[in-house]
Amino acid sequence: MTDMDSNPIALLERALDQAGDLISRIRPEQASLPTPCRSWDVRALVNHVVDEVGQFAVVASGGTRHHLGTDLIGDDWAAAYRVAAAGLLAAWQQPGALSRPHRLPFGDMPASWAAGQHIAELVIHSWDIARATGQPADLDPELGELALRWGHENLKPEHRADEAAGGHVAPAVEIPADAPLYDRVAAFGGRDPR
Repeated sequence: MTDMDSNPIALLERALDQAGDLISRIRPEQASLPTPCRSWDVRALVNHVVDEVGQFAVVASGGTRHHLGTDLIGDDWAAAYRVAAAGLLAAWQQPGALSRPHRLPFGDMPASWAAGQHIAELVIHSWDIARATGQPADLDPELGELALRWGHENLKPEHRADEAAGGHVAPAVEIPADAPLYDRVAAFGGRDPR
């Protein structure tokens, strides 16, 4: 049994903390730097992460995703992220959150699937932020392994399309099997870590 089987919320909290630590260290002059997500600069990526975390909270509370498409981070990105992260943890701690299905645009999914998705997205965007801002990439290996495993089990080729085609996850990038863990996570997530 993995911690994901016994305590997915503790792992989610670690993934939220990892992303939050990286966001808190972004310097204002780094806002317009490019990121591995080609259509976003650092500011847009952080705004996306805050939006996603907020939408995850809506779904974990039994609601339906509805991206606002607005600036959610203002001038204090770290504070905006902390509020969203606290909301997501609170949603997961509600009675029944770990047992009810999560309504997503493509159908209802088990709570365990949704928790894995949340962690995987936070892990890969943590790598994106670290890479874009030159922060040390000494990211949590257990979270990286979990994200990679979740991705291989759930993110099939038919779910991918490059950004030019309107996709959210580009096709996987081929890299050596013995590449560092987070390079493999990034490559599976459609980024070229080289």
